[in-house]
Amino acid sequence: MASLVPETAPKVLTAETLRSAAKLSERIHIVPIRLRRAIKKFLREQEKPNMKRKVLSLSESFSDIKEVNLQLCTSTSKELVEDPLKSMERSKRWKIKTSYGDIGLKYRDDETVAYVASRMPAVYSACYRVLSEVRRRLPGFSPSRVLDFGSGTGSVLWALREIWPRSLKRINLVEPSKSMQRTGQSLLQDLKDLPLIQSYDSIQELTRNLEKSDREHDLVIASYVLGEVPSLKDRITIVRQLWDLTRDVLVLVEPGTPHGSNIISQMRSHILWMAKRKCRKCDGSDEASKDIVASKSDAFVVAPCPHDGACPLENTGKYCHFVQRLERTSSQRAYKRSKGQPLRGFEDEKFCFVALRRGQRPQEPWPLDGMTFETLKEQHAKRRPEDLEIDYEDLYGSEDEDIPYEEDRVSYNSDFTETDAISEHEEVEEEGEDAHASLGSGWGRIIFPPVRRGKQVAMDVCRSIKRDGSEGSFDRVVITQSKNPTLHKQARKSFWGDLWPF
Repeated sequence: MASLVPETAPKVLTAETLRSAAKLSERIHIVPIRLRRAIKKFLREQEKPNMKRKVLSLSESFSDIKEVNLQLCTSTSKELVEDPLKSMERSKRWKIKTSYGDIGLKYRDDETVAYVASRMPAVYSACYRVLSEVRRRLPGFSPSRVLDFGSGTGSVLWALREIWPRSLKRINLVEPSKSMQRTGQSLLQDLKDLPLIQSYDSIQELTRNLEKSDREHDLVIASYVLGEVPSLKDRITIVRQLWDLTRDVLVLVEPGTPHGSNIISQMRSHILWMAKRKCRKCDGSDEASKDIVASKSDAFVVAPCPHDGACPLENTGKYCHFVQRLERTSSQRAYKRSKGQPLRGFEDEKFCFVALRRGQRPQEPWPLDGMTFETLKEQHAKRRPEDLEIDYEDLYGSEDEDIPYEEDRVSYNSDFTETDAISEHEEVEEEGEDAHASLGSGWGRIIFPPVRRGKQVAMDVCRSIKRDGSEGSFDRVVITQSKNPTLHKQARKSFWGDLWPF
Protein backbone atom coordinates (compact mmCIF):
# COMPACT_ATOMS: atom_id res chain seq x y z
CA MET A 1 0.00 0.00 0.00
CA ALA A 2 2.87 2.36 0.72
CA SER A 3 3.92 2.37 -2.91
CA LEU A 4 0.44 3.52 -3.97
CA VAL A 5 0.56 6.69 -1.88
CA PRO A 6 1.99 9.65 -3.84
CA GLU A 7 4.71 11.86 -2.41
CA THR A 8 2.26 14.76 -2.06
CA ALA A 9 0.02 12.80 0.33
CA PRO A 10 1.49 14.22 3.58
CA LYS A 11 0.55 17.71 2.44
CA VAL A 12 -3.06 16.69 1.77
CA LEU A 13 -3.88 13.94 4.29
CA THR A 14 -3.44 15.98 7.43
CA ALA A 15 -5.16 15.30 10.73
CA GLU A 16 -7.61 18.10 10.02
CA THR A 17 -8.67 16.69 6.65
CA LEU A 18 -9.10 13.22 8.15
CA ARG A 19 -11.30 14.59 10.91
CA SER A 20 -13.32 16.53 8.36
CA ALA A 21 -13.86 13.38 6.27
CA ALA A 22 -14.90 11.47 9.39
CA LYS A 23 -17.55 14.06 10.19
CA LEU A 24 -18.99 13.67 6.72
CA SER A 25 -19.11 9.88 7.03
CA GLU A 26 -21.11 10.13 10.24
CA ARG A 27 -24.14 10.94 8.09
CA ILE A 28 -24.09 7.45 6.52
CA HIS A 29 -26.61 5.18 8.20
CA ILE A 30 -25.77 1.54 8.84
CA VAL A 31 -28.75 -0.82 8.91
CA PRO A 32 -28.78 -2.70 12.26
CA ILE A 33 -27.26 -6.14 12.17
CA ARG A 34 -30.45 -7.71 13.56
CA LEU A 35 -32.41 -6.49 10.55
CA ARG A 36 -29.70 -7.50 8.08
CA ARG A 37 -29.62 -11.01 9.51
CA ALA A 38 -33.42 -11.27 9.43
CA ILE A 39 -33.51 -10.21 5.77
CA LYS A 40 -30.74 -12.61 4.80
CA LYS A 41 -32.43 -15.51 6.62
CA PHE A 42 -35.79 -14.74 5.02
CA LEU A 43 -34.31 -14.62 1.50
CA ARG A 44 -32.49 -17.93 2.04
CA GLU A 45 -35.73 -19.60 3.10
CA GLN A 46 -37.63 -18.30 0.08
CA GLU A 47 -35.15 -19.51 -2.57
CA LYS A 48 -36.87 -17.55 -5.34
CA PRO A 49 -35.30 -17.99 -8.81
CA ASN A 50 -34.52 -15.02 -11.04
CA MET A 51 -34.37 -12.57 -8.14
CA LYS A 52 -32.57 -9.88 -10.14
CA ARG A 53 -35.35 -9.98 -12.71
CA LYS A 54 -38.01 -9.68 -9.97
CA VAL A 55 -36.21 -6.72 -8.38
CA LEU A 56 -36.00 -5.02 -11.78
CA SER A 57 -39.71 -5.67 -12.39
CA LEU A 58 -40.59 -4.12 -9.02
CA SER A 59 -38.50 -1.05 -9.85
CA GLU A 60 -40.29 -0.69 -13.18
CA SER A 61 -43.65 -0.92 -11.37
CA PHE A 62 -42.65 1.96 -9.11
CA SER A 63 -41.74 3.99 -12.20
CA ASP A 64 -45.17 3.26 -13.70
CA ILE A 65 -46.82 4.49 -10.51
CA LYS A 66 -44.88 7.76 -10.75
CA GLU A 67 -46.15 8.32 -14.32
CA VAL A 68 -49.77 7.60 -13.34
CA ASN A 69 -49.51 9.94 -10.36
CA LEU A 70 -48.09 12.74 -12.49
CA GLN A 71 -51.08 12.42 -14.82
CA LEU A 72 -53.46 12.54 -11.86
CA CYS A 73 -51.81 15.74 -10.61
CA THR A 74 -53.01 17.69 -13.64
CA SER A 75 -56.65 17.09 -12.67
CA THR A 76 -56.22 17.87 -8.98
CA SER A 77 -58.47 20.58 -7.62
CA LYS A 78 -56.78 22.95 -5.19
CA GLU A 79 -60.12 23.70 -3.55
CA LEU A 80 -60.44 20.06 -2.57
CA VAL A 81 -57.33 20.36 -0.41
CA GLU A 82 -58.01 23.76 1.12
CA ASP A 83 -61.73 23.22 1.78
CA PRO A 84 -63.02 19.79 0.71
CA LEU A 85 -66.48 20.44 2.14
CA LYS A 86 -67.24 23.21 -0.35
CA SER A 87 -67.83 20.83 -3.22
CA MET A 88 -69.76 18.21 -1.26
CA GLU A 89 -73.05 17.90 0.56
CA ARG A 90 -72.36 18.21 4.27
CA SER A 91 -74.71 15.34 5.06
CA LYS A 92 -72.58 12.81 3.18
CA ARG A 93 -69.64 11.09 4.84
CA TRP A 94 -66.64 10.15 2.78
CA LYS A 95 -65.89 6.48 2.35
CA ILE A 96 -62.82 5.00 0.73
CA LYS A 97 -63.77 3.48 -2.61
CA THR A 98 -60.29 2.23 -3.47
CA SER A 99 -57.48 0.52 -1.61
CA TYR A 100 -53.89 1.53 -2.13
CA GLY A 101 -52.01 -0.57 -4.61
CA ASP A 102 -54.93 -0.71 -7.05
CA ILE A 103 -53.23 1.25 -9.84
CA GLY A 104 -51.31 -1.73 -11.18
CA LEU A 105 -49.04 -2.84 -8.29
CA LYS A 106 -50.17 -5.79 -6.19
CA TYR A 107 -47.83 -7.03 -3.48
CA ARG A 108 -47.99 -10.77 -4.02
CA ASP A 109 -45.26 -13.21 -2.94
CA ASP A 110 -42.80 -12.37 -5.75
CA GLU A 111 -43.19 -8.61 -5.33
CA THR A 112 -42.87 -8.91 -1.55
CA VAL A 113 -39.63 -10.89 -1.71
CA ALA A 114 -38.19 -8.42 -4.23
CA TYR A 115 -39.24 -5.55 -1.96
CA VAL A 116 -37.46 -7.07 1.06
CA ALA A 117 -34.30 -7.66 -0.95
CA SER A 118 -34.09 -4.25 -2.60
CA ARG A 119 -36.25 -1.62 -0.90
CA MET A 120 -36.75 -2.48 2.77
CA PRO A 121 -33.30 -1.30 4.02
CA ALA A 122 -33.71 2.08 2.30
CA VAL A 123 -37.28 2.58 3.55
CA TYR A 124 -36.16 1.59 7.05
CA SER A 125 -33.30 4.12 6.93
CA ALA A 126 -35.60 6.96 5.85
CA CYS A 127 -38.15 6.11 8.56
CA TYR A 128 -35.37 5.89 11.14
CA ARG A 129 -34.14 9.35 10.12
CA VAL A 130 -37.65 10.84 10.33
CA LEU A 131 -38.47 9.28 13.72
CA SER A 132 -35.05 10.33 15.02
CA GLU A 133 -35.94 13.90 14.07
CA VAL A 134 -39.21 13.59 16.01
CA ARG A 135 -37.28 12.34 19.02
CA ARG A 136 -34.84 15.27 18.79
CA ARG A 137 -37.63 17.82 18.57
CA LEU A 138 -39.74 16.13 21.26
CA PRO A 139 -37.26 14.84 23.86
CA GLY A 140 -40.06 14.06 26.34
CA PHE A 141 -42.15 12.11 23.82
CA SER A 142 -42.12 8.31 24.33
CA PRO A 143 -45.01 6.62 22.52
CA SER A 144 -46.53 3.48 24.00
CA ARG A 145 -49.37 2.92 21.50
CA VAL A 146 -48.47 3.21 17.81
CA LEU A 147 -50.48 2.81 14.59
CA ASP A 148 -48.53 2.02 11.40
CA PHE A 149 -50.75 2.48 8.35
CA GLY A 150 -49.45 0.70 5.26
CA SER A 151 -46.95 -1.20 7.38
CA GLY A 152 -45.69 -3.39 4.54
CA THR A 153 -42.93 -5.70 5.77
CA GLY A 154 -42.46 -3.77 9.04
CA SER A 155 -39.81 -1.15 8.26
CA VAL A 156 -41.38 1.35 10.68
CA LEU A 157 -41.64 -1.26 13.42
CA TRP A 158 -37.92 -1.97 13.20
CA ALA A 159 -37.16 1.77 13.34
CA LEU A 160 -39.43 2.22 16.36
CA ARG A 161 -37.58 -0.49 18.26
CA GLU A 162 -34.28 1.26 17.63
CA ILE A 163 -35.49 4.70 18.72
CA TRP A 164 -37.94 3.98 21.56
CA PRO A 165 -37.00 0.44 22.68
CA ARG A 166 -38.47 0.70 26.18
CA SER A 167 -41.71 2.65 25.89
CA LEU A 168 -43.56 0.63 23.21
CA LYS A 169 -46.49 -1.37 24.58
CA ARG A 170 -48.75 -1.98 21.60
CA ILE A 171 -48.32 -1.56 17.83
CA ASN A 172 -51.27 -1.83 15.46
CA LEU A 173 -50.40 -2.55 11.83
CA VAL A 174 -52.73 -1.86 8.90
CA GLU A 175 -51.70 -3.72 5.74
CA PRO A 176 -54.11 -5.19 3.15
CA SER A 177 -51.49 -7.46 1.52
CA LYS A 178 -51.49 -10.87 3.21
CA SER A 179 -48.08 -11.59 1.69
CA MET A 180 -46.65 -8.46 3.31
CA GLN A 181 -48.23 -9.40 6.65
CA ARG A 182 -46.73 -12.90 6.57
CA THR A 183 -43.31 -11.55 5.61
CA GLY A 184 -43.35 -8.97 8.40
CA GLN A 185 -44.14 -11.70 10.94
CA SER A 186 -41.37 -13.91 9.54
CA LEU A 187 -38.76 -11.17 9.86
CA LEU A 188 -39.65 -10.69 13.55
CA GLN A 189 -39.27 -14.35 14.50
CA ASP A 190 -35.90 -14.08 16.27
CA LEU A 191 -36.61 -10.83 18.17
CA LYS A 192 -37.30 -10.99 21.90
CA ASP A 193 -39.51 -8.93 24.21
CA LEU A 194 -41.65 -7.52 21.43
CA PRO A 195 -44.62 -5.29 22.26
CA LEU A 196 -48.12 -6.52 21.53
CA ILE A 197 -48.47 -6.49 17.73
CA GLN A 198 -51.82 -6.79 15.94
CA SER A 199 -52.37 -6.72 12.16
CA TYR A 200 -55.49 -5.48 10.37
CA ASP A 201 -56.49 -5.37 6.73
CA SER A 202 -57.98 -1.86 6.87
CA ILE A 203 -58.73 1.07 9.16
CA GLN A 204 -62.37 -0.02 9.21
CA GLU A 205 -61.41 -3.44 10.57
CA LEU A 206 -59.19 -1.80 13.19
CA THR A 207 -61.98 0.47 14.47
CA ARG A 208 -64.45 -2.45 14.53
CA ASN A 209 -62.16 -4.60 16.66
CA LEU A 210 -60.99 -1.94 19.12
CA GLU A 211 -62.95 -0.31 21.90
CA LYS A 212 -63.54 3.41 21.47
CA SER A 213 -61.15 4.17 24.35
CA ASP A 214 -58.36 2.14 22.67
CA ARG A 215 -58.55 3.74 19.22
CA GLU A 216 -56.36 6.74 19.95
CA HIS A 217 -52.63 6.26 19.49
CA ASP A 218 -49.70 8.29 20.79
CA LEU A 219 -48.02 8.04 17.39
CA VAL A 220 -49.60 7.37 13.99
CA ILE A 221 -47.36 6.97 10.95
CA ALA A 222 -48.05 6.36 7.27
CA SER A 223 -44.88 5.80 5.26
CA TYR A 224 -44.53 5.31 1.50
CA VAL A 225 -48.23 4.56 1.09
CA LEU A 226 -50.24 7.67 0.19
CA GLY A 227 -48.54 7.85 -3.20
CA GLU A 228 -50.06 4.45 -4.05
CA VAL A 229 -53.58 5.81 -3.51
CA PRO A 230 -54.69 7.12 -6.91
CA SER A 231 -57.52 9.37 -5.76
CA LEU A 232 -56.86 12.66 -3.99
CA LYS A 233 -60.24 12.36 -2.27
CA ASP A 234 -59.24 8.95 -0.91
CA ARG A 235 -55.91 10.31 0.31
CA ILE A 236 -57.62 13.11 2.20
CA THR A 237 -60.15 10.66 3.64
CA ILE A 238 -57.39 8.36 4.86
CA VAL A 239 -55.43 11.21 6.44
CA ARG A 240 -58.57 12.52 8.17
CA GLN A 241 -59.17 9.05 9.61
CA LEU A 242 -55.55 8.78 10.72
CA TRP A 243 -55.72 12.20 12.38
CA ASP A 244 -58.85 11.10 14.27
CA LEU A 245 -56.89 8.09 15.56
CA THR A 246 -54.00 10.31 16.68
CA ARG A 247 -53.74 11.35 20.29
CA ASP A 248 -50.42 13.20 19.99
CA VAL A 249 -48.20 12.95 16.86
CA LEU A 250 -48.95 12.09 13.21
CA VAL A 251 -46.07 11.39 10.79
CA LEU A 252 -46.40 11.12 7.00
CA VAL A 253 -43.47 9.98 4.83
CA GLU A 254 -43.30 9.78 1.03
CA PRO A 255 -40.56 9.32 -1.59
CA GLY A 256 -38.44 12.41 -2.28
CA THR A 257 -39.98 13.18 -5.66
CA PRO A 258 -41.97 16.24 -6.80
CA HIS A 259 -45.15 14.19 -6.53
CA GLY A 260 -44.25 12.89 -3.06
CA SER A 261 -43.53 16.43 -1.91
CA ASN A 262 -46.84 17.57 -3.39
CA ILE A 263 -48.72 14.88 -1.43
CA ILE A 264 -47.02 15.87 1.83
CA SER A 265 -47.73 19.56 1.21
CA GLN A 266 -51.41 18.87 0.45
CA MET A 267 -51.95 16.69 3.53
CA ARG A 268 -50.09 19.17 5.75
CA SER A 269 -52.28 22.03 4.50
CA HIS A 270 -55.46 20.02 4.98
CA ILE A 271 -54.74 18.99 8.60
CA LEU A 272 -53.76 22.54 9.57
CA TRP A 273 -56.92 23.83 7.83
CA MET A 274 -59.08 21.36 9.78
CA ALA A 275 -57.45 22.37 13.06
CA LYS A 276 -57.97 26.10 12.44
CA ARG A 277 -61.57 25.47 11.38
CA LYS A 278 -62.37 23.69 14.65
CA CYS A 279 -60.65 26.37 16.70
CA ARG A 280 -62.65 29.12 14.94
CA LYS A 281 -65.88 27.46 16.03
CA CYS A 282 -65.08 28.07 19.69
CA ASP A 283 -64.13 31.75 19.35
CA GLY A 284 -67.19 32.80 21.32
CA SER A 285 -66.49 30.43 24.20
CA ASP A 286 -64.86 31.28 27.51
CA GLU A 287 -61.07 31.06 27.97
CA ALA A 288 -61.17 27.69 29.76
CA SER A 289 -63.16 26.10 26.96
CA LYS A 290 -60.84 27.63 24.36
CA ASP A 291 -57.79 26.07 26.03
CA ILE A 292 -59.42 22.64 26.13
CA VAL A 293 -60.47 22.79 22.48
CA ALA A 294 -57.05 24.10 21.42
CA SER A 295 -55.23 21.26 23.19
CA LYS A 296 -57.38 18.62 21.44
CA SER A 297 -58.18 20.22 18.08
CA ASP A 298 -55.36 22.62 17.21
CA ALA A 299 -52.25 21.40 15.41
CA PHE A 300 -48.73 22.57 14.56
CA VAL A 301 -45.80 21.20 12.56
CA VAL A 302 -43.03 19.56 14.56
CA ALA A 303 -40.75 18.93 11.57
CA PRO A 304 -39.43 19.74 9.06
CA CYS A 305 -41.26 23.07 8.75
CA PRO A 306 -40.42 25.74 11.37
CA HIS A 307 -43.82 27.36 10.82
CA ASP A 308 -47.47 26.51 10.15
CA GLY A 309 -48.04 28.86 7.23
CA ALA A 310 -48.23 28.14 3.51
CA CYS A 311 -45.18 26.44 2.02
CA PRO A 312 -42.88 29.18 0.65
CA LEU A 313 -41.64 26.82 -2.09
CA GLU A 314 -45.02 26.78 -3.84
CA ASN A 315 -44.83 28.03 -7.44
CA THR A 316 -41.02 28.26 -7.27
CA GLY A 317 -40.21 25.13 -9.27
CA LYS A 318 -38.44 23.65 -6.22
CA TYR A 319 -39.72 21.04 -3.81
CA CYS A 320 -38.92 20.19 -0.20
CA HIS A 321 -37.14 16.86 0.26
CA PHE A 322 -34.22 15.35 2.12
CA VAL A 323 -31.77 12.51 1.63
CA GLN A 324 -30.48 9.70 3.82
CA ARG A 325 -27.34 7.85 2.74
CA LEU A 326 -27.10 4.20 3.81
CA GLU A 327 -24.58 1.46 3.30
CA ARG A 328 -26.08 -1.20 1.09
CA THR A 329 -26.74 -4.57 2.68
CA SER A 330 -25.47 -7.82 1.18
CA SER A 331 -28.93 -8.53 -0.32
CA GLN A 332 -29.03 -5.16 -2.06
CA ARG A 333 -25.54 -5.68 -3.44
CA ALA A 334 -26.50 -9.14 -4.68
CA TYR A 335 -29.76 -8.30 -6.44
CA LYS A 336 -29.60 -4.66 -7.49
CA ARG A 337 -28.30 -3.73 -10.91
CA SER A 338 -26.21 -0.75 -11.95
CA LYS A 339 -26.35 0.91 -15.36
CA GLY A 340 -22.97 0.03 -16.84
CA GLN A 341 -21.05 0.97 -13.66
CA PRO A 342 -19.94 -1.06 -10.63
CA LEU A 343 -22.59 -1.03 -7.91
CA ARG A 344 -21.66 1.46 -5.20
CA GLY A 345 -21.39 0.38 -1.58
CA PHE A 346 -23.99 2.98 -0.58
CA GLU A 347 -27.18 4.54 -1.89
CA ASP A 348 -29.03 7.78 -1.25
CA GLU A 349 -32.70 7.48 -0.29
CA LYS A 350 -34.60 10.69 -0.99
CA PHE A 351 -37.74 11.28 1.06
CA CYS A 352 -40.29 13.91 2.07
CA PHE A 353 -42.07 14.01 5.42
CA VAL A 354 -44.12 16.00 7.86
CA ALA A 355 -44.70 15.46 11.58
CA LEU A 356 -47.70 17.20 13.17
CA ARG A 357 -48.69 17.40 16.81
CA ARG A 358 -51.95 18.21 18.50
CA GLY A 359 -52.05 21.43 20.51
CA GLN A 360 -50.68 24.92 20.07
CA ARG A 361 -47.12 25.71 19.05
CA PRO A 362 -45.07 26.60 22.16
CA GLN A 363 -44.11 30.25 22.40
CA GLU A 364 -40.36 30.11 22.96
CA PRO A 365 -37.77 32.88 22.70
CA TRP A 366 -35.71 32.80 19.53
CA PRO A 367 -32.23 31.29 20.10
CA LEU A 368 -30.24 34.35 18.96
CA ASP A 369 -32.35 36.92 20.84
CA GLY A 370 -30.09 39.28 22.81
CA MET A 371 -26.89 37.52 21.74
CA THR A 372 -23.90 39.50 20.51
CA PHE A 373 -21.06 37.98 18.50
CA GLU A 374 -17.48 39.17 18.34
CA THR A 375 -16.06 39.87 14.91
CA LEU A 376 -12.94 38.09 13.73
CA LYS A 377 -10.90 41.24 14.31
CA GLU A 378 -12.03 41.44 17.94
CA GLN A 379 -11.22 37.79 18.52
CA HIS A 380 -7.71 38.22 17.10
CA ALA A 381 -7.13 41.21 19.40
CA LYS A 382 -7.90 39.11 22.49
CA ARG A 383 -5.61 36.22 21.56
CA ARG A 384 -2.53 35.48 23.64
CA PRO A 385 0.70 34.28 21.99
CA GLU A 386 0.62 30.96 23.87
CA ASP A 387 -2.80 30.17 22.33
CA LEU A 388 -1.13 29.89 18.93
CA GLU A 389 1.31 27.16 19.98
CA ILE A 390 0.51 23.75 18.50
CA ASP A 391 1.29 20.43 20.17
CA TYR A 392 1.92 18.25 17.11
CA GLU A 393 2.19 15.09 19.20
CA ASP A 394 -1.35 15.53 20.53
CA LEU A 395 -2.57 16.55 17.09
CA TYR A 396 -1.50 13.36 15.34
CA GLY A 397 -1.64 11.00 18.28
CA SER A 398 -5.42 11.19 18.59
CA GLU A 399 -6.37 10.66 14.95
CA ASP A 400 -7.73 7.16 15.52
CA GLU A 401 -10.17 8.40 18.14
CA ASP A 402 -11.91 10.70 15.65
CA ILE A 403 -12.70 8.12 12.96
CA PRO A 404 -16.21 6.74 13.51
CA TYR A 405 -17.73 3.32 12.95
CA GLU A 406 -14.48 1.38 13.32
CA GLU A 407 -16.12 -1.03 15.75
CA ASP A 408 -19.38 -1.47 13.84
CA ARG A 409 -18.27 -1.28 10.22
CA VAL A 410 -20.29 -3.35 7.76
CA SER A 411 -18.32 -6.26 6.36
CA TYR A 412 -18.64 -6.61 2.61
CA ASN A 413 -17.71 -10.31 2.67
CA SER A 414 -20.33 -11.58 5.07
CA ASP A 415 -22.79 -10.04 7.44
CA PHE A 416 -22.48 -13.06 9.71
CA THR A 417 -18.95 -12.17 10.83
CA GLU A 418 -20.14 -9.09 12.71
CA THR A 419 -20.89 -8.87 16.40
CA ASP A 420 -23.80 -6.90 17.70
CA ALA A 421 -22.31 -3.75 19.12
CA ILE A 422 -25.59 -2.69 20.80
CA SER A 423 -27.40 -5.02 23.14
CA GLU A 424 -31.06 -5.82 22.60
CA HIS A 425 -32.31 -3.26 25.13
CA GLU A 426 -29.44 -0.80 25.29
CA GLU A 427 -30.50 2.80 24.91
CA VAL A 428 -29.65 4.30 21.52
CA GLU A 429 -26.82 6.78 21.93
CA GLU A 430 -27.74 10.37 21.24
CA GLU A 431 -25.75 11.85 18.37
CA GLY A 432 -24.58 15.30 19.35
CA GLU A 433 -27.78 16.17 21.20
CA ASP A 434 -26.35 17.99 24.20
CA ALA A 435 -28.86 20.81 23.67
CA HIS A 436 -32.28 20.29 22.14
CA ALA A 437 -33.73 22.89 19.83
CA SER A 438 -37.02 24.23 21.17
CA LEU A 439 -40.29 23.93 19.27
CA GLY A 440 -40.53 27.69 19.00
CA SER A 441 -40.32 29.42 15.64
CA GLY A 442 -36.72 30.61 15.94
CA TRP A 443 -35.14 27.54 14.33
CA GLY A 444 -35.09 27.37 10.55
CA ARG A 445 -34.44 24.31 8.39
CA ILE A 446 -31.64 23.99 5.82
CA ILE A 447 -33.53 22.49 2.89
CA PHE A 448 -30.76 22.21 0.27
CA PRO A 449 -27.05 21.38 0.54
CA PRO A 450 -25.04 24.35 1.89
CA VAL A 451 -22.54 25.92 -0.52
CA ARG A 452 -19.10 26.51 1.00
CA ARG A 453 -16.90 29.00 -0.83
CA GLY A 454 -13.75 30.22 0.83
CA LYS A 455 -14.61 31.98 4.07
CA GLN A 456 -18.35 32.13 3.50
CA VAL A 457 -21.18 29.60 3.62
CA ALA A 458 -24.46 30.08 1.74
CA MET A 459 -27.51 28.17 2.95
CA ASP A 460 -31.11 27.95 1.71
CA VAL A 461 -33.21 28.11 4.85
CA CYS A 462 -36.94 27.72 5.38
CA ARG A 463 -37.78 29.93 8.34
CA SER A 464 -40.59 31.57 10.24
CA ILE A 465 -40.96 35.32 9.84
CA LYS A 466 -43.48 35.69 12.68
CA ARG A 467 -42.98 34.88 16.32
CA ASP A 468 -46.11 32.72 16.50
CA GLY A 469 -45.00 30.59 13.53
CA SER A 470 -48.03 31.52 11.44
CA GLU A 471 -46.05 32.53 8.35
CA GLY A 472 -42.82 31.37 6.75
CA SER A 473 -40.37 32.30 4.03
CA PHE A 474 -37.58 30.74 2.00
CA ASP A 475 -34.34 32.74 2.21
CA ARG A 476 -30.70 32.40 1.27
CA VAL A 477 -28.53 33.06 4.32
CA VAL A 478 -24.85 33.90 3.82
CA ILE A 479 -22.52 33.54 6.81
CA THR A 480 -19.04 35.06 6.50
CA GLN A 481 -16.08 34.41 8.75
CA SER A 482 -15.17 38.10 9.08
CA LYS A 483 -18.59 39.30 10.23
CA ASN A 484 -19.59 36.33 12.37
CA PRO A 485 -16.87 33.75 13.09
CA THR A 486 -18.96 31.96 15.71
CA LEU A 487 -21.88 31.21 13.39
CA HIS A 488 -19.47 30.62 10.50
CA LYS A 489 -17.83 27.77 12.39
CA GLN A 490 -21.25 26.21 12.98
CA ALA A 491 -22.32 26.80 9.37
CA ARG A 492 -19.32 24.88 8.04
CA LYS A 493 -20.43 21.88 10.11
CA SER A 494 -24.07 22.07 8.99
CA PHE A 495 -25.67 19.67 6.53
CA TRP A 496 -28.77 19.47 4.38
CA GLY A 497 -31.71 18.98 6.74
CA ASP A 498 -30.10 20.51 9.85
CA LEU A 499 -31.68 23.24 11.93
CA TRP A 500 -30.37 26.80 11.83
CA PRO A 501 -30.92 29.40 14.60
CA PHE A 502 -32.46 32.86 14.17
